[in-house]
Amino acid sequence: MNPQQQFCPNMACPERGKVGNGNIVSHSRKEQRYKCKSCGKTFSETKGTALYGIKKDSDLFVQVVTLLAFGCPTQAIVHAFGLDERTVQSWQRKAGGQCQQVHEQVIGQAQLDLQQVQADEIKVRTQMGIVWMALAIMVHTRLWLGGVVGPRRDKALLQQLADQIRAIALCRTLLLAVDGWRAYVDVLRKAFRTPLQDGRLGRPRLIAWADVHIVQVVKQRSAGQLTMERRIVQGCAAAITALLSQTQGGGVINTAYIERLNATFRQRMGCLTRRTRHLARQQPTLQAGMYLVGTVYNFCTYHHSLRLKLWLTARTYCWVHRTPIMAAGLSDHCWSVHELMTFKVAPAPYVAPKRRGRKPKSVSQEALV
Repeated sequence: MNPQQQFCPNMACPERGKVGNGNIVSHSRKEQRYKCKSCGKTFSETKGTALYGIKKDSDLFVQVVTLLAFGCPTQAIVHAFGLDERTVQSWQRKAGGQCQQVHEQVIGQAQLDLQQVQADEIKVRTQMGIVWMALAIMVHTRLWLGGVVGPRRDKALLQQLADQIRAIALCRTLLLAVDGWRAYVDVLRKAFRTPLQDGRLGRPRLIAWADVHIVQVVKQRSAGQLTMERRIVQGCAAAITALLSQTQGGGVINTAYIERLNATFRQRMGCLTRRTRHLARQQPTLQAGMYLVGTVYNFCTYHHSLRLKLWLTARTYCWVHRTPIMAAGLSDHCWSVHELMTFKVAPAPYVAPKRRGRKPKSVSQEALV
């Protein structure tokens, strides 16, 4: 037990979320509990992680979550480990919530030069009807930037996805590659704008980002033949060619990378497979599965296309394998699933509530003196 690496999770504590502040001490080594000297509350070592409240062994939980993240059917896990189906589903939701917090902390608050981003949507059949899942990927690092699940395929769905991309992107030269849906153009143009503060009252004027290029790949099937049209909606061809060379080594305008990511999600989530009987029941379950698969994809999976050649001598070399989070410069190692499930996200700093009403008489008298 190391109190210096812990923080108080009590939302009412003025020292919440602060690591190494000296307010955390050991309370019980047998029960693995700590105590905050500021608020006097005690908390478990697993508080704030996916392991909190798990009655089974932690290694079993990590094994089950790993199998779920790589597409193992729930019934196979039930029969292999002798667990109840509701327990497995509950663990999936807990792991998905943990992965969402880690994703928002590490990737959602990062500032990256994205260079090229591809986005697409997946139609999902559930027991409650059709829902849609929108995903985005950073091409040259294969980093999954985020996803949104919604009941309809409309601009509101795309707006949430565009806001996630906008929060991560630095104001640099950027290529956005999408399919032929017209709503993408309007949403992306509105998302990548910055308010101009000129000192006047009212809403500030929004200035569009410079060097944002938008391209579309329109696919049409007629008479058994597939035709593909590549459109430059915004930007110049020379800059787009340069971005394609930097991010994917050349080639033509495409959405191949997001389609490969869609295939990975379909392989690891049975409810996304076409013509399947494994339907999701609720939208929150689908969202938890999306974050579980996407975060394990980013943090815990080496990608063959991201490896680097390290020359040891003039004739010998070895390959350095990387995950998307390592290629993006947000981590220096490949995370284990156990590390992912036990990563603690600190709450926001404490803000004292505003005092309402008249000031105390003692304060007013001191001000007069």
